[in-house]
Amino acid sequence: MLRRTQATVVTALAALALAGCSSTATDDVATAAPDEVQLVEEGVLTMCANPPYEPFTYEEDGEVVGFEVDIVREVATDLGVDLEIVSTPFEGLESGQDLETRKCDVVASGITITDEREERLDFAEPHFDADQGLLVPAGSNLTSIEDLEGFTVGVQQATTGEEWALEQDLGTVQLEDLGLQVEALRAGQVDAVVNDIAVLGSYVDDELEIGAQFPTGEQYGIGVRTGNTALLAAVDATLERIRNDGTYDALYEQHIGTAPTA
Repeated sequence: MLRRTQATVVTALAALALAGCSSTATDDVATAAPDEVQLVEEGVLTMCANPPYEPFTYEEDGEVVGFEVDIVREVATDLGVDLEIVSTPFEGLESGQDLETRKCDVVASGITITDEREERLDFAEPHFDADQGLLVPAGSNLTSIEDLEGFTVGVQQATTGEEWALEQDLGTVQLEDLGLQVEALRAGQVDAVVNDIAVLGSYVDDELEIGAQFPTGEQYGIGVRTGNTALLAAVDATLERIRNDGTYDALYEQHIGTAPTA
């Protein structure tokens, strides 16, 4: 479901983006033409991600892959450049710091669009609807917020899941990434884990299960540096193109396991 109305013609934006790839990665953005796509490295679209966050960004055979990686690869293809992935803590992604310091051109790793984050970076059109979920030991009977009273919940720092858990007055333990959350749960250091429901399913096995799903109305977005309007337009153009030509649906089914609902 799109949160804002797309008012741009794909072919025009694609032509704009392809014509404007920069040959430098300096702070010369102010001197660039408004329609020029400025990249950190010539001929390369650099994406910052925070694996493990399967199925969106995670490592497989030493390479970062996933649903959002494939979406950003489509952007790189439309720009006529290569794609490079940089793994970095989530805080640097959602704060906009990685973009401001020119560590990368785009950020994506299950980043929920919020008013606060929109003050620090610009988001492309939403590409995924997400809710919060609860991962618990199998047979624990932890299935609601009320059940969690007196229990310890592992949360990922700087995420909307952490904010949500605190709003519910849950007893939380902050961990740096999803992998550490699950490790803490398996080790008995926390009683449950809260994170986006779409990433918790890959950890379900004989020992762990999904206890609950909490609708929150969240949507993921790909972020670019504030004011980088040419690159933002290029990302939006690719998102529109892949929705129209069936690529998005194919990638969604490949990585999420179901067809998108909208």
